[in-house]
Formats: sequence, C-alpha cells, structure tokens
Amino acid sequence: MTRLNAADAGFEAVFAHLVDARREADADVASDVAGILSRVRAEGDAALTDLTLQFDRFDLDAQGWEISRDACAVAYAGLMPDLRAALDLAADRIRTYHAKQRPIDSDWTDAGGTRMGARWTAVEAAGLYVPGGRAAYPSSVLMNALPAKVAGVERLAMVTPTPNGAINQAVLAAAHIAGVDEIWRVGGAQAVGALAYGTARIAPVDVIVGPGNAWVAEAKRQLYGRVGIDMVAGPSEILVVADSDNEPAWIAADLLSQAEHDPTSQSILITDNAAFADAVVAAIEALLPRLSTQCSARESWNRHGAIILLKSLSDAPPLIDRLAPEHLELAVADPDALFARVRHAGSVFLGRYTPEAIGDYLGGPNHVLPTGRRARFASGLSVTDFMKRTSFLAVTPESMAALGPAAATLADAEGLPAHAASVRARLL
Repeated sequence: MTRLNAADAGFEAVFAHLVDARREADADVASDVAGILSRVRAEGDAALTDLTLQFDRFDLDAQGWEISRDACAVAYAGLMPDLRAALDLAADRIRTYHAKQRPIDSDWTDAGGTRMGARWTAVEAAGLYVPGGRAAYPSSVLMNALPAKVAGVERLAMVTPTPNGAINQAVLAAAHIAGVDEIWRVGGAQAVGALAYGTARIAPVDVIVGPGNAWVAEAKRQLYGRVGIDMVAGPSEILVVADSDNEPAWIAADLLSQAEHDPTSQSILITDNAAFADAVVAAIEALLPRLSTQCSARESWNRHGAIILLKSLSDAPPLIDRLAPEHLELAVADPDALFARVRHAGSVFLGRYTPEAIGDYLGGPNHVLPTGRRARFASGLSVTDFMKRTSFLAVTPESMAALGPAAATLADAEGLPAHAASVRARLL
C-alpha cells in the first residue's frame, strides 16, 4: 500500500505514477481473441460447440443450448423470500431511475418555415454478457437488462457460460425479473462473436453490454463498429475522500468493498488527518481476516491501495479529476461543496451514509461505470446506450428560397457541383 503526503517534495512524481499505472492483465489476448472471432464468423454454431466443450466442459448439443424462460420463472419462485424481495426492490428502483433518463423527441419550425428535430428510437436487439462462476452477479443482470427494456429494446439475448453445467439460480431469477427474452449457454469471446455476427441458432444483435474477463473485453473492443458496446471496462476502483469525523471501520469496509473484486482492483483514501489514516489501516487489517474474499482483497490493497494525506480536503478536487475514479465517495460534512468542484468521476456517493455498495445493488443509478480514468470522457451505462437519435428536416419552397442560395454557394466552394445542382434545381 502506497502512502503519499502532498506536503512532501516528491509528491507530484509519485502521484503521477499512481495516476498512470496500468492494472490490466499483462497477457496479450488480442491475437487469441481475433482467432476465436474468426472461427465463430466462419464456422458458426460448430465453433461455439467446440469452444464451449473446450473451455467450459459442457456439450451444447448433448446438454442443451438454451435456458428457457420457464426455467427462469422457476428459479425466481424458488428463491429464499428475502433474496427475492431484495431483487424485486432493486429492480423497481433501477427501473424507476432509468425511466427518467429517456430522452425527449424534438420537433420545431424556425421563423423561416423550416421544420427540424430529432426522434429517439431503441435498437431492435441487444446482447447481454453475464459471466459464470465466481463473477456471476444477479445485480449485473438487472443493471444491464433493465435499461435496455426501459429503452424499448424488443429482443434482449443473454449469453452466459455454464461451466460443467452449473447454473446460477439467482442470475436466472434476475433475468426473469428483467424480462430477458432468451438465454444461451455460451461464454467467452466466442459468445460475444456469436452475438455480433449471428449464427444459425443465435440471431445477431445491435448492441452488446455486460462485464467479462480480458477475453470478453477484448472481443467487444474488436467488434466495436460492427455492433455498439457499452464500454471496455478494466479493474474496479474506488476513491474515498474522508475527514476524521468518520468511523474508521466504515471507511475500511468501503475501501475493501472494491478490493475484494479482484487483485487488480484499486482502493484509494484521501484524508486530511494522519491519525485517522492510521486508524483506517488498522481497521482494514482487522477486517481482512474475516472476509471470505481475503486473498483477493489483501493482494489488491497491498499492491494497488493508496492513502493520500492533504493539508485540507478543499485541495482534493484537482487530484480527484486526475484520477477520474470509477466510484467516488465524499464522506465529509458538506459533500455537495466538494461535488460541485469535481468534473471527472463515474458515479459519486454523497455523505457518510452513502457507501458505494448501495449503488452496486439498489440505489438506482447504474453500476456499470467507466474505469481506468475513462470517466474523463465516458459515462456509466444508461438508457441512451440502447437508443439512437435520428434527425429530420423539412424545407418548404419559401424556406428553400431563403436557404438555397447560401447552400449552393457553399457547395461550389467545396467543389461539389452535384450538391449545388440539387439545391438550385429547387430554387424558383
């Protein structure tokens, strides 16, 4: 774990290294993914069968390609009542929040009589990747599927690996709640390729979303342009800005909530009190042995964790913007004052009683967020990721008379005579 003090002479160099450090996996998977995608495009279902048997030890032809909607309904009915109620509450809150994101069409006529505007429509089909095994989270199904349904996507296809035939019942229940239309038992880069190219069994989609490992992320990156994607996500990260009036154990748990995801995750604390920082470190060491995720959390904290000591937390916003964190907690007395000065963050959690974990599950805002400083130019998943805007224009004879000569002049200036001719032909 790195400790920095903004008052030290070498602070800038160490902080710059912290900002620029890569935490993605070192393995170069691009060529492997390209080969897999090439096979899926050429061989279709045969490639999926072979690769699924190889990687997941599951025979699609013998054991079944799909999980039915009836099976999802059964999984939902079979949940423990408290888990079912929690998923229902989460879905209601996520659905309500995203419904308020739906953009409004525009349609207006200017003073010269030219009508113009824009119409928003949903994509026809979207694909949702859901990891299998350790990283199979029903909350991610809700966060990815519900915005698509709110947007009006007609067909939502989910792909998920089922290693050795294992199926996560909570994931199926979440798919039932969210209204997923079809579920295919394939995973990895080959599943992403199937959604993008289509096969005899799996029809292609327009947008692919959802978390995955390095191979899944690389497949999405390589296929962007053929399909839309949510983002190429990296390791999870959290930045907590906390004063000494916080309970150290609370902040320790907040930091470890991201560290436990993966050894490459990153947790950073910014504070203005050295004694409080020491208390948080002690609380982390006390909590770690009690976590079933201790190995991942400890490696993440030891390798990538950091504590930054400032003279005043009013100096934090410039550092926050340089880090552009996925998750930002402002655990201070007046979080809005700091929030007003922050430009780059994926999602912000305001006040001492707003842990990032609430946002992971049922706060309402989406938990699919830009990582790796991408919050400088990217946003979290939203309804508009499943929609596109079509502009329209209607020119009358009268407005053509006003606009046409200037348009023809510009066409002449650009050396495009057919453009100019198409306008002048309509001038009276």
